Amino acid sequence: MTKLRIGVIGAGSIAQIHLESYRGNPDAEIVAVADINHERARSVADSFGAPDAYGDPHEMLADPSIDAVSVCTWNNSHATWAIAAIEAGKHVLVEKPIARTLAEALEIQRIAEAHDVVVQVGFVRRHAPNCQVLKSFIDAGDLGEIYYAKASCIRRNGNPGGWFADKEIAGGGPLLDIGVHVLDLAWYLMGSPKAVAVSGTVAHRLGNRAHITTMPRYQVADYDPTKNSVEDMASAMIRFENGATLMLDCSYSLHATKDSIAVSVHGDKGGADLEPSLQIATEMHDSVVNITPQISSGTFEFGPGFAREIQNFVDTCQGRAESVAPAWHGVEVVRLLEAIYRSAEEGREISLV
Repeated sequence: MTKLRIGVIGAGSIAQIHLESYRGNPDAEIVAVADINHERARSVADSFGAPDAYGDPHEMLADPSIDAVSVCTWNNSHATWAIAAIEAGKHVLVEKPIARTLAEALEIQRIAEAHDVVVQVGFVRRHAPNCQVLKSFIDAGDLGEIYYAKASCIRRNGNPGGWFADKEIAGGGPLLDIGVHVLDLAWYLMGSPKAVAVSGTVAHRLGNRAHITTMPRYQVADYDPTKNSVEDMASAMIRFENGATLMLDCSYSLHATKDSIAVSVHGDKGGADLEPSLQIATEMHDSVVNITPQISSGTFEFGPGFAREIQNFVDTCQGRAESVAPAWHGVEVVRLLEAIYRSAEEGREISLV
């Protein structure tokens, strides 16, 4: 089979993870890298053996030999480049969130529906073995009807600064950066139900906390502790039309005793923790039992997760599979994110019906 010819828009850290996964995929060939910093695009292209590098992604998208594109830019240009790639006839894998706003997300969906291309969202944690194994249990009915879920991603002191801390660029803080991952996991495992009401809060209390020097953290290249316009933390309760409820919290800065991640779902026949490690709870012979599936890893692993995501994208583009994370899922998650922010701003529950 002919290899899928790949172009990547963006040359930052997440783009290089995509490129590493494409390089390791026998069905893909990296053709080009585009970045507004042409020198960086050239350097990254050379590192991954791509023959072409562009300072203007439009020039790359004009190449008819490129079949598919990963959009790995800042959040404020996800919609711009996803739409441009779709209109150029390319299959698109766009990093999460699919867009900063619901209006942008809906525009991507509208244009995608008018073109015969794959548009997939970078919900990489869906592709981990622990998630896919648990999803198979749920889809088989082993947990019964899922009526409650919890999703949490807490960093005690983890504001990366730079564009992550700039609301105009990122669209939001921990909710759009790390909260989106656990929110999406819980919603996906629940069967992607339609939300009917959202109640959310955000806090702007602790800020960047640059004075904390005893706890190392990831900081972007343009880190500036004086610049921060995003929330410290966010929390929400989401109700769905099937009567199910989802509870969410996430933070960059919080007086917590440890960093943590937790995702759990609960049904009328059983429940499960997905993170920090997969374990299923149910009843057998009038006893409560825990079941631990024997898989490669009970938690999300970065490299293998992206490799599986890229494999699913390549397989979908070549007609061998269905996307695990289609564009409409990205739109619905942005609908939830926007409703959380709106609820926090207006101090009331937001109806989505």
